[in-house]
Order: sequence, then structure tokens, then C-alpha cells
Amino acid sequence: MKIATYNVNGVNGRLPVLLRWLEEAAPDIVCLQELKAPQDKFPEKAILNAGYNAIWNGQKQWNGVAILARNMEIEEITRALPGDNDDIQSRYIEALINGVVIVCLYLPNGNPAPGPKFEYKLKWLKRLSDRAETLLSLKIPVLLLGDFNVIPTELDVYKPEKWINDALFRPEVRKAFKDIVSQGWTDAVRTLYPTEKIYTFWDYFRNAYQRNAGLRIDHFLLSPEIIKKLISAGVDHHVRGWEKTSDHAPVWIQIDKIN
Repeated sequence: MKIATYNVNGVNGRLPVLLRWLEEAAPDIVCLQELKAPQDKFPEKAILNAGYNAIWNGQKQWNGVAILARNMEIEEITRALPGDNDDIQSRYIEALINGVVIVCLYLPNGNPAPGPKFEYKLKWLKRLSDRAETLLSLKIPVLLLGDFNVIPTELDVYKPEKWINDALFRPEVRKAFKDIVSQGWTDAVRTLYPTEKIYTFWDYFRNAYQRNAGLRIDHFLLSPEIIKKLISAGVDHHVRGWEKTSDHAPVWIQIDKIN
């Protein structure tokens, strides 16, 4: 089973890119972030025609997450990260697919830091930590995946000294991410490639993609019940080079079927 995450940076504006990639890569499950589309503007028909069922949590102009599944039913669990009933940002959706809990998330950027946006990010990370701990306690296969907007280590960023004060790389954020992983989760990509320079995002400016001046901020965290099923992982780096593409590339893992 191939499971992927992809920050599409506008699902309607970049729909041709998404459909091209779906046909080429043929993932079984896909988590999308940054839909930038209200609930009624998600391109459900085009996604269905591509062979995928979908659930989504849209929002006008910003945010938005979706889960796609090919030839599998999607049983929605929740579309709100517990812990703040006043949070209206569409950044979280959780579903059961073929015996696996799929958590699709789009963690806040947090810039500028310090400031209200950074405080919101830290609170969101705390809520995610609490939810992650609850999901682990269920002792079932769970994947947390998506755009975490966290650069875990210096290996995960081009010229780390330039990112010291950025909300993606500040010590508080890296510690919060590390604390979640330490609950018992496995960073799939880094586990398979412990020393390699791997990026998933390249800015549109300063020829970042051409220079491979990137960041690794799109992650897969696997529960203990699924880690032994992990076969491989990768980044579809070339998709970032397509015309009118997202500033992220799709990231994927391959696992043995659970059922």
C-alpha cells in the first residue's frame, strides 16, 4: 500500500498538477494540505473521475485538508483537533481506512516569531501531542502525516544558520516535535534515510529548487503497530519542477497491507 502526503498549495489552481501526479504515482491513500478552497468548491468530481473517494475540510482562501482513497471506503472520525472549540482554522481531519487511522494535518506556520501566530502554533502542537498520545493508547495502526511546518534537525534544512529565528526551526518547535515522536512514534523517512539530505519544500524565490535549497517539513509519523510494515519511502522531487506546481513535492511511504 502506497500512502502519500502533498501540500498542493491551492487544489483548484493546481488541479492539473495533482491529477497528473495521481495518475503517474498511483498512491492508494493521499493526504492533501493547503486546499485554499471553501467546502463547496473542492473538485470532488475530478477526484472521483481520477479513481479516488475523498473527504475534506475546506476553508475560503487559506488552509484546508483532505484525505483521498483509491478503491477503499473512508470512515471519517473527526475534522477538528481536540482541545480548542474556538479554533476555526481547517487544519485537521482524521479517518479510518482499511483498518488504519489516517491523521491528515496542516500545522500552523507560526511566523513571525515571537508573536500571536507563534503562540497559536505552540498551542496547536500541544493539542496535537495530547491527541497523538490518545491515539497511541488505542494500540491500533495510526499514521500522522502532512505538512508539519517543522524542521526537525539541521540535516533537514539548507543553510540552517539562516533559519535560527524562524518559527519552523525555533528550539521550542523542534522540542515539541521531538516530544511527540518520543511518545513512541517513528519518523518514517528519517528512519529509512538517517543521514541523507532530503527536502520536501523549496521556496519559489531565489531559484531554491534549482539550487536544491530546501526544507524537510512534510512528515510521516508511524505508530508501533505499523512500523514493522514499512517497506520504503521517498519524495517525488521531480514534481516540484513541473509547470505551475506547488512549492512542496509529494512524499510517500510504502507499507505492507494491514489487512
